[in-house]
Amino acid sequence: MTPFPYFKAAFSSVSILLFLTACSDSKDKTPAPPPPPEVSVITVSPERINIIADLPGRIEATRIAQVRARVPGIVLKRVFKEGSNVKAGDVLFKIDSSQLKATFNSVNASLNKALTNLSQANLKLKRYKALIQTNAVSQQEYEDVLTAQKQALADVETAKANKENANLNLGYATVTAPISGRIGRAEVTEGALVGQGEATPLAVIQQINPIYVTFTQSSNDVLKLQQALESGKLSKANDGKAKVTIVTENGKAYPDSGRLLFSDLAVDAATGSITLRAEFPNSKNTLLPGMYVRAKLEQAVNEQALTIPQQAIYRTVEGASVLVVNQKGEVEGRSIKTEGVQNNKWIVSEGLKAGEIIIVEGVQKVKPGIKVKAIPWTDPQSVPLLDSQSTSISSNSNTSASSASATTINASQSKE
Repeated sequence: MTPFPYFKAAFSSVSILLFLTACSDSKDKTPAPPPPPEVSVITVSPERINIIADLPGRIEATRIAQVRARVPGIVLKRVFKEGSNVKAGDVLFKIDSSQLKATFNSVNASLNKALTNLSQANLKLKRYKALIQTNAVSQQEYEDVLTAQKQALADVETAKANKENANLNLGYATVTAPISGRIGRAEVTEGALVGQGEATPLAVIQQINPIYVTFTQSSNDVLKLQQALESGKLSKANDGKAKVTIVTENGKAYPDSGRLLFSDLAVDAATGSITLRAEFPNSKNTLLPGMYVRAKLEQAVNEQALTIPQQAIYRTVEGASVLVVNQKGEVEGRSIKTEGVQNNKWIVSEGLKAGEIIIVEGVQKVKPGIKVKAIPWTDPQSVPLLDSQSTSISSNSNTSASSASATTINASQSKE
């Protein structure tokens, strides 16, 4: 009997054993699941913020005086320097006053004549008073003298008024500044005929220290603010004295703050807005009339505001949304409502509550339902938005445990 059958059976057994061993090794080398994606998170917590309205505005002078020629004549001299500061009463222009002087002399002579006639009428009336008592003159003659005396007195009053008017016109030939301020360019030059039939504009003086900022706010926003104050959701800022700051056209904040003077009682029917005015110091004449500015009006205080960084919000067809990490360490999508931006953060009015954790960075790497590895987020200015210790959320507990290192929000991974 040959040994070949024995060797054949032994070879088959070894082959089967090697095959089973290979299968076992292949099963043991199954790749481990990938680690959870890393995201930066913050814990939503209430904070005290000032409700500041960002409103468009224009700079206006506090007082504007249009200097005009009030009498006709030729401009002889411009006294002021264009663009300079002038004081009330400073001489600006001199107009030829020759004709005005002649008129003044004429009315002055008329006054002297009227005074002489009045003196004669008074003497005659005095004589007739004595004669009427002795019946030396008739009553009619006496009344005629009395009437003539009253007429002479009226002529004197008329002459005095004419002289005063002529004197005023003579004074108007020297044009002075009605207010103190900065004067612009001259509207006329020497030799120009002014005041002939109309009050010719000569120059404009504007007071710009202090200066006004006039801005507008939507009547709907004003109504919402009033309702929030009445309900107690918001409280008045600065004891009801609204603080105003402005940002100029170059994007820089004006160093001095202003005070709100008034808000208009009427709503503009065309724009649906209310006009407000604030006053600012302007000792360096930095602000000029006509400049466009952004006014920041501090209107109220929210003691329990929920704010989140702007990059934590993404937009969907339903509106603003955020990604929340729940107690199981899983990501959830959450729709929220916002009510404006404050200090580069969105103010959340609905959809979030204090203590919830939201993803700020890494939103593009995750989707609802997966587990994540969370680390505290820090803004670019290195201002921490969380406590110095990170937060760990375990699937077996509803409380947060402090940790100095990054936190894994994954119950199954943490057990491994």
